[in-house]
Amino acid sequence: MMAMLLIVGWVTSGSAAEVFVESESFADPGGWKLDTQFIQEMGSPYLLAHGLGKPVQDATTKVEFATAGKYRVWVRTKDWVARWDASPPPGQFEIHIDGKPLAETFGTKFATWSWHDGGVVEISAGEHALALHDLTGFDGRCDCIYFTTDLDNQPPQADSVLGPWRRDQLGLPEEPQVRGPYDLVVVGGGYAGMGAAISAARMGCRVALVQDRSVLGGNGSSEVRVWAMGNIRRGKFPRIGEIIEEFADNATKSPGKYEEFGDDVKEKIVRAEDNIDLLLNHHAHAVKMDGNKIKSVLAFDTRTGSEVEILGQLFSDCTGHGWIGAWAKADLDQTPTGRMGMSNMWAWDETPQSVDFPETPWALDLNMADFPYPRDHHGQWFWESGFDKDPLGDAEAIRDWNLRAVFGAFNAMKNRDGADKHAGAFLTWVAFIGGPRESRRLMGDVVLTEEDIVSKRDFPDGCVPSTWSIDLHYPKKQYAEKFPDNPFISIAEHGKGVDRSYGYPVPYRCFYSRNVDNLFMAGRCVSVTHEALGTVRVMKTCGMMGEVVGKAASICAKEGCLPRDVYESHLDDLLEMLKLPGKARRSTPTAPVSIPADALPLAGPNGPPTGLDPAKLEGIVVDDVDAKLSGPWQSGTGLPNYVGYSYQYAGPKTNATAQFTLKVTTPGTYQVHVYSGPHENRSTRTLVTVAANGETQSHRIDQRTVSGKLSIPVGTVTVGQPGDVVVTLSTDGADGNVHADAVALMPTK
Repeated sequence: MMAMLLIVGWVTSGSAAEVFVESESFADPGGWKLDTQFIQEMGSPYLLAHGLGKPVQDATTKVEFATAGKYRVWVRTKDWVARWDASPPPGQFEIHIDGKPLAETFGTKFATWSWHDGGVVEISAGEHALALHDLTGFDGRCDCIYFTTDLDNQPPQADSVLGPWRRDQLGLPEEPQVRGPYDLVVVGGGYAGMGAAISAARMGCRVALVQDRSVLGGNGSSEVRVWAMGNIRRGKFPRIGEIIEEFADNATKSPGKYEEFGDDVKEKIVRAEDNIDLLLNHHAHAVKMDGNKIKSVLAFDTRTGSEVEILGQLFSDCTGHGWIGAWAKADLDQTPTGRMGMSNMWAWDETPQSVDFPETPWALDLNMADFPYPRDHHGQWFWESGFDKDPLGDAEAIRDWNLRAVFGAFNAMKNRDGADKHAGAFLTWVAFIGGPRESRRLMGDVVLTEEDIVSKRDFPDGCVPSTWSIDLHYPKKQYAEKFPDNPFISIAEHGKGVDRSYGYPVPYRCFYSRNVDNLFMAGRCVSVTHEALGTVRVMKTCGMMGEVVGKAASICAKEGCLPRDVYESHLDDLLEMLKLPGKARRSTPTAPVSIPADALPLAGPNGPPTGLDPAKLEGIVVDDVDAKLSGPWQSGTGLPNYVGYSYQYAGPKTNATAQFTLKVTTPGTYQVHVYSGPHENRSTRTLVTVAANGETQSHRIDQRTVSGKLSIPVGTVTVGQPGDVVVTLSTDGADGNVHADAVALMPTK
């Protein structure tokens, strides 16, 4: 159960008494979910009855009425499918006062957020029980409830965030509570925001991290469950990404399981930093400016409504949508149409018993041929829509369209032409928090383009390795014909030109605003074109942007300068800082840096090994990346227990050779081992030659038979003085593929 403070305002105006209750402040939300995604669109957080077709537990609270009398009850809500003329309304709920329902059923009128008249009730003075009672489990929603003894007047619209009427009803003070000043204020608690906050804090900055949800991670949290992509710890600065590795998920699917995303781990890591002031459940809604600089960010607690003003020297927009930059009038861009959309992924399971699912006539009208079958019991990233819709002003409608698609698909599985095969199927999870990909981008001193990436343009401040291909999403034509206005299944088109091992170094100048002097940005709202966004937008890459921003902020704090000055006057300092381990820290921006004993080992330009680490294997080991290859070798990673980053294979009669040179510094007798994973297509008579001391031995080994060991012993070689031992694998006389992974010399015992 989530503890909440009750937001209740009551006033007496002339002869009228008023009581105002925010739904998000209910003492016990029951099974209702707090939805904060659309505050800028409709003015407030609200409670959502997201029960996957089963009514959720009541949200309950106690309300004090100072004045007895007849009250008209107004409920701010909507019929969330009315905008599409769909029926019947799926999100129906009741208001219960002291256990008795009002006569009116809510969530049944209005295509937009409006006041639904609940009728007149007699209420005595004193405390009364109030409850939201869900009737369907299909996403009924309630913003607030207003009681008034003025029976003839409807309350005003409440679409603006903390507008005058709502402020008055809540009795909020004119001036918010002031927090700070901080060296860096980070808004957005996804991978980018976490990377920025932790990085800056470890380099001695005082940091505020503002997140409008109760968990950190953004798209990489248990709420959205997108597995973290993008390779880290590689390229020019292989230390970048070490912070991200501390909290990145290792989900085996996307969507993954709740526990795979480690919400508690993320929060624990952030709270371990004494320099970070973490403000969960706080929604930033405005900024105050001082010329071309941001002076402060205004935010309010999404459960209590209390407002804070967060003062800072520097700010980082990690909201994904560029909200801070937009309010500060930063230069920005947004592709007008054909943007990538929002996904709401989902999962289902099966039981031997028959399970009912309600008919969904209000959902999208789907049969099994209208959507890709959700294999492995989950609906993946391509359940995506909103390509030509307003990603900000129509965000709630995009999410709701996705819900209609998911529930329509599951209805087809349960109640239409898929019913005979899905009697025991049931929904286990549907994301009500959307996973958006693209909206506004804030412009920096460099606007990275696809041409920059493909041509490998070398910027002097290139630093963050982007290893994801240029991956752009479009509606999939096969499924778009029935719903051309807003297709809900996408296809990804991957461009070429990105080195997925080393990565393309994205320049630092993409991470600060070109016209708001003290504004950084990290994540998918950085300074790139629509096409370039296709490679930099994945979560681990966004997190590494944050790491760079955090270190740049510490230079600003130390030198008393601004983000642009870091490039113009302190670039060498930044590039040196990027060589520090992720766990390096200092108490203040001017204090000496200490490196703890548990710092990660330095990775190479292609990252840490994805297979067995050659440095941890016995003896003298040379991996295939350091071998001299001749002939048509192909690289592979499909088989387990390979050494380093990959292995090589070549077919028979191809005249291919792989030469491994092993340097021996201590004379002695060594056993030669060839690392080789068994496979049925391998050669049983691979030629191995061992050259040392001016002599050459020849051996034939079987690479097809399962040996139960990681390496195949070949023979021994005695080295009388320091020198080289050259081991060569050849396809000469092979009767299958020759596998060249690694070679080792192990001292004999």
